[in-house]
Amino acid sequence: MNSFNAGSTSLDQQIRISQRNSVSLQFSRVAETQREKVALKYLERSWTYTALDQAITITAARLRQLGLHKGDRLAVMGKNSDVFLILFFAASRAGLVHVPINFALTGPELQYLVADSSASAIIVDDEYVDTVREVAAVDKGPSVVAISEILAHLQDVLANDDDLAECLTYDDWDTAEETDLVQLLYTSGTTSAPKGAMLTHRALLAHYNGTIPALDLSAKDNPLTAMPLYHSAAMHVFTNPYLMLGATIRLLRIPEIPEILQRIEDEKIGSLFLAPTVWVPLSQHPDLEKRDLTTLTKAQYGASIMPVTVLQRLRSNYPDIGFYNCFGQSEMAPLCTVLRPEEHDERPASAGRPISTVQMRVVDPTTGEDSGVGVAGEVQYRSPQLFSGYWNKPEQTAEAFMDGWFRSGDMVTKDAQGYIEVVDRIKDVINTGGILVASREVEDAIYRHEAVAEVAVVGRAHEKWIEQVTAVIVLKSGYEQVTGNDIREFTRQYLARHKVPGQVEFVAELPRNQSGKILKRELK
Repeated sequence: MNSFNAGSTSLDQQIRISQRNSVSLQFSRVAETQREKVALKYLERSWTYTALDQAITITAARLRQLGLHKGDRLAVMGKNSDVFLILFFAASRAGLVHVPINFALTGPELQYLVADSSASAIIVDDEYVDTVREVAAVDKGPSVVAISEILAHLQDVLANDDDLAECLTYDDWDTAEETDLVQLLYTSGTTSAPKGAMLTHRALLAHYNGTIPALDLSAKDNPLTAMPLYHSAAMHVFTNPYLMLGATIRLLRIPEIPEILQRIEDEKIGSLFLAPTVWVPLSQHPDLEKRDLTTLTKAQYGASIMPVTVLQRLRSNYPDIGFYNCFGQSEMAPLCTVLRPEEHDERPASAGRPISTVQMRVVDPTTGEDSGVGVAGEVQYRSPQLFSGYWNKPEQTAEAFMDGWFRSGDMVTKDAQGYIEVVDRIKDVINTGGILVASREVEDAIYRHEAVAEVAVVGRAHEKWIEQVTAVIVLKSGYEQVTGNDIREFTRQYLARHKVPGQVEFVAELPRNQSGKILKRELK
């Protein structure tokens, strides 16, 4: 007969503890099975799954030593690094709420995020320490710690067996419940001030479970991460799901196209996620034809609209690469729908169908009635991976829902098989003379012109037409002689008269945030 001594902990409490789940606990389970397999490669450093799990615990201990307590917000600002990734899991293990910050932010924008999140500390790349300290000094803000200090402490503990053994006893810290917040993921703020989407452990774990089969991710893929980890796509669609599978990830500090192409060849990379803002110049880069890309079989794109002409060129030139269109948004952790490689032939402009953890509908944004096949409406979602609301913004949270469905703000059409095609952001649709024009349709037409490197179309206020269709274009080198009239005349063969740009401007570059999204509010 078995005996059981509950001690001071009741049986119910012990059962609840044994059922506990969190992002960092799930990684620990994977690490226990993978052990000495390499999990992460960054610069010349390699981390096995065992070493990475230990590094997470050591860093969690360091965060506690800095005076942080369960529920505190920890802001992290920097370019990609192994420490940046470790800090996300360490925050989870220490019961903190991770707040990733775009490393390009300065002044009022940075101050806004620090103040809005009420961050207790900011860990930052050394090159941005002075900038962040200036912001933190306002109203006696959070403490500022350089990432190099975290790395040095981590390496010191790993080199000392006694210190390491002591730190590893801190595993009991991992007491987060699935319903606890693990991250405040700020929206890109392309049309309004950023809002902190509150994501729980349960939401992210559900998201990983939906992402892995939708994108055919495998531990054997040998993926490369180049896009910024502060963005949800690189972190939660690509890197973390691969870690949960036991893959080996090559991490780059920034997405430099020559290095990306060289790494694919040298390290036999099999899976690569890039935003269209990187795919577009990569498709035109002189190094592309010089590199052997035969090991690359999976290519994911998302975070902004991919020009169909660029996509078709890549698919034609590299038929053995399977392209996946990843569509979603921060509030959904972020992946919602996927267009798989075999679905691209019939629907190259489609964003696909919902992943297994997402329920979707397309409705009239005013009435909530079904839009019907082929009729534009707002795409709305229900899902266990959905955010828990906007941080400290109850009114905006309430406005984001309709009859229990999350309002995405994206206007799409849906066909009879359930595939959606993005028309535009509702706020980006142009009202010209009372007729609605999708900026994306105009952009796709302009991209057909051989002189166009990049284009963004917006509606500018107009006395007669309410809004005027305006194209802002970056020309390719050697095409400086192209005029606005040339562009307008070219688009007439693809667009109705009212959709042809009334105004064309040429610029050296388009304004973007570091996620690669064009800031159309600035162009307007």
